[in-house]
Amino acid sequence: GVLESGAEHAGDLHRSPPGFWFQKPPYEVDQRCMQIQSSVSLWLNAAEDEGRANSQETSPALADVLAGLEEQPRQPAEPVEADADALGAYLREIGRGTLLTKEQEVELAKQIEAGSQAARARMTEANLRLVVSIAKKYQGRGMPLLDLIQEGNVGLMRAVAKFDHRRGFKFSTYATWWIRQAVLRAIGDQARTIRLPIHIGDQTNKLVRVSDRLRDSLGRQPTDEEIGEELGLTTLEVQALRQTSRDTVSLETPIGEEGDTELGHLIEDVTAESPASAAMRTDLKDQVDDVLRVLVPRERRVIQLRFGLGDGHQRALDEVARRLGTSRETVRQLERSALEKLRRTGRAAALRSYAST
Repeated sequence: GVLESGAEHAGDLHRSPPGFWFQKPPYEVDQRCMQIQSSVSLWLNAAEDEGRANSQETSPALADVLAGLEEQPRQPAEPVEADADALGAYLREIGRGTLLTKEQEVELAKQIEAGSQAARARMTEANLRLVVSIAKKYQGRGMPLLDLIQEGNVGLMRAVAKFDHRRGFKFSTYATWWIRQAVLRAIGDQARTIRLPIHIGDQTNKLVRVSDRLRDSLGRQPTDEEIGEELGLTTLEVQALRQTSRDTVSLETPIGEEGDTELGHLIEDVTAESPASAAMRTDLKDQVDDVLRVLVPRERRVIQLRFGLGDGHQRALDEVARRLGTSRETVRQLERSALEKLRRTGRAAALRSYAST
């Protein structure tokens, strides 16, 4: 059946899916505008006008359940009792539907190409259980099962719209990729402060699975080289993927028994100057200013520019000459005169100390 086929191929799709559709197609669906509840309801209404294609009635109860799910608030926690009741009703309702044969899928696909909304509704309804089976595999990742099913249904609708029966693949094989992509994208958007591209999220999930499997088989933590060999990645790529899998934590996260301290207060600002360094720098600057008082203004300016006093940028004779509007030789003479005065007063050591700080 469709459900069994989808489950059977789910693992293979992750490794080497059929090339004709596994090209990371752009995710063109606006999830807010294309939620399964409203879309399926529209299709069901259109199906009534067409007299129910192939004389197959869509259960009114299913439309009611799907429409009711739209009113349920999305919560990051596990489903509350009302959500659980709605989920149970939904699962019971879709369990009454019949699966499609491959011939029926082809016939419905042709009708969908011709614009039949009833065929779309029928194809969608027949594969809702496939969505549930895939969504259940991603429980415990920060989203309730009900939300995972909703997101998976968005992917299912996209698959219904794009399915090409001429390729020879069963619809469930094709739809599994779209459903899984929609679910993974929703999980990534929900769980991460910084959203990752969906293919990076896929590789990160692979990394976790391969690491766990190798740890079980080797009896130790696998090395990056071993993981990379299994995934077909370099060691640097494995390390980069591991970096992306780290959780983001707010600097305003309260910590401590009473929660009166924020995490950011305990993290060192490595860019800030330490109080000791600031005090030493100020003291040294005062000493240098005192040393330069024995020089005339032009000599003082030459020494400041040549030694980088104040800004830390030492300059060549030519640059100093341009700044002062004089010749290179004049700058050399002023520097020689200034240094001679400093030597006679015994204060040249202060300049050497400043230049080496």
